[in-house]
Amino acid sequence: MSGLWDGTFARGGAAAAVSDDAWLQAMLDVEAALARAAARCGLVSETAAAEVTRVAGTPGALDVAAVVARAADAGNPVPPLVRVLTDAVGPHAAGAVHVGATSQDVVDTAMVLLARRAVAAIDADLAAAAAASARLAADHRDDVAIGRTLLQQALPTTAGFRAAAWLAGLDGARARLAAVDASLPVQYGGAVGTLAATDGSGTDVRAALADELGLTTTAVPWFTVRLPVADLAGALGAAAGVVATVALDVVLLAQTEVAEVAESGEGRGGSSAMPHKRNPVAAISARACARRAPGLVGTLFAAMEQEHERSAGAWHSEWPTLSALLATTGSAAAWLADCLGGLRFDTARMAAVVEAAGGAQLAGALADALTPSLGRGPAHDAAADAVRQAAREGRSLADVVAGRTDVDVDALLAGAAPDTGQAGAQVDAALAAHTIAES
Repeated sequence: MSGLWDGTFARGGAAAAVSDDAWLQAMLDVEAALARAAARCGLVSETAAAEVTRVAGTPGALDVAAVVARAADAGNPVPPLVRVLTDAVGPHAAGAVHVGATSQDVVDTAMVLLARRAVAAIDADLAAAAAASARLAADHRDDVAIGRTLLQQALPTTAGFRAAAWLAGLDGARARLAAVDASLPVQYGGAVGTLAATDGSGTDVRAALADELGLTTTAVPWFTVRLPVADLAGALGAAAGVVATVALDVVLLAQTEVAEVAESGEGRGGSSAMPHKRNPVAAISARACARRAPGLVGTLFAAMEQEHERSAGAWHSEWPTLSALLATTGSAAAWLADCLGGLRFDTARMAAVVEAAGGAQLAGALADALTPSLGRGPAHDAAADAVRQAAREGRSLADVVAGRTDVDVDALLAGAAPDTGQAGAQVDAALAAHTIAES
């Protein structure tokens, strides 16, 4: 990714967690853990495993340029990395490098490690966004705002209820990512998955390798059954979707004609042509990053169709795609945390909009008042006719209702104050669930 766009699309810690350097270190971490696992199973000496671990922990001392130069010739970076690592540890420890493994064992396990590190950064930003949503929900629990369905004004809600919905989505996304993260498996099978090169100790080495890296083990390798990647892609795509939804709410509520929210951030959001502009840059950037996720998820799902014991191409397509998905989801989460951390609700503006849209509440009250005499369907139609009449004649709905003789007009108009139902109780429930999830 060009440095020109990094400020937008490489925000937060996830992008750094999937860099080329991070990939190299993850592969070295796998090789080091494999040497230790092999030593635990008696296949190599503890001394040799310690030397592999020492050298793998200092990538700057390795001939990384040779790895990069030869990676394309090998189809992946592992063969040249193994040669470089073997040369670096010397003949006494060479046998502890890449014990019984194939390139896919190292790449897949490194990819899992990389993903786990990036997901930790993503979760931190999602947690910050959730905490900000919780504060907004609590602070604005009872501040009335107009609800909107199909982009049209509907019935009253509260700003706190809207923020509570954001909170529930973010907490849900975090829970899904956590479940996938906890199930991420090691990959170890050797050439075609049969563990033929480990003298009958392969399953023990796989279990020890999983233990060394804090991953789950498996009964068989998942060389061409890519459910771990698909699960990760699905959880990341869902998280990006939640972020995009919250960010879109902010963008719409920040429109000049609506003006119910505003981002903080001095000196940000200006226009090159219009000095008066103050765009909600954090929300816009969160949307931009999240928009990239579905295509990347689709590529990873398409790559699930793989042949025999190792795919010729589909497997390879996963490496940069998953890296990009982790980076863009992380960037979206980081931008949303920034956005919500300083978001301000204009309570006076929201209340004024609700007051101006009082006809919606009154229309519902009129339908309820007519239901005993007309029935639910005809009462709804009669209320809709009154709304159309008010629009056609350029009058308020209250004015039209005042002329009716089939309802108690005084009681109807007096009872047409904003009704937010059980919004407050639901805010409390969302906040309680958030507190439990955080404890």
